[in-house]
Amino acid sequence: MHNQLDPQSLADEVKKNVAAALTEDVGSGDISASLIAQDQQASATVITRENGVFCGKAWVDETIYQVDQDIAIEWHVADADTLTANQVLFTLTGSARSLLTVERTMLNFVQLLSGTATRTARFVRLIESYKTQLLDTRKTVPGLRLAQKHAVRCGGGSNHRIGLFDAFLLKENHVAAAGGISAAIKLAQASHPGKTIEVEVETLEELDQATNAGADIALVDNFSIDDTKEAVRRSAGKILLEASGGIEADTISKIAATGVDFISSGDLTKSVDPLDLSMRFNA
Repeated sequence: MHNQLDPQSLADEVKKNVAAALTEDVGSGDISASLIAQDQQASATVITRENGVFCGKAWVDETIYQVDQDIAIEWHVADADTLTANQVLFTLTGSARSLLTVERTMLNFVQLLSGTATRTARFVRLIESYKTQLLDTRKTVPGLRLAQKHAVRCGGGSNHRIGLFDAFLLKENHVAAAGGISAAIKLAQASHPGKTIEVEVETLEELDQATNAGADIALVDNFSIDDTKEAVRRSAGKILLEASGGIEADTISKIAATGVDFISSGDLTKSVDPLDLSMRFNA
């Protein structure tokens, strides 16, 4: 029901992400690194200072590829691996200048993406005893949509629609502009047959309208626990339910216990605490 990332699209996006990041960081040249002798070689180790879930290997590899293909990298972790504080993630060997130039760009990617994966994993653990599936949203860092959605998967979550093009999500303003829930659903069915149609509902009556009109999923937004339970009872076998709004660590398990099919949270990608990393040259 929910879209998965296309590997080729993700690979293409990694190249674009890294090129953009290097353009803004390196610009016309790394003047600090230029102080180091051109032929000076060095090795460096990257560690995590805290526990978490790793994500970002492809972005590190691509940063090195675009800056200096002679840098050798030895990996000690893979995407989705659980990390413990002070664990070595990877080691680099090559031009000292190049190591200094790649440092911030590659660490920025790993910090953000590992932070996203780590937060996702924490939420997933809170609902692992229920059937409910955790979804991300479109509330991602601009330009890093696919990167963060990959990180959500590394943390054990699942991807909602990738963008505005691959599934319908008819929210309050769509419904109002289209002339009501039923009218909006009919327009969607006619315009893009076969696309998943999800409708945001704010009351149980609107849920009934969405169900009767043939929507695939109802987004029950900011429903109380009691109303969510009633929505689950009414929807059984007729329409899938996604709960959203106010999804926090201390509420997510209660919502999952109602029996909803999905819980989506923008906090997975927009309220990220970057993983604390460090790169140090080896003596």
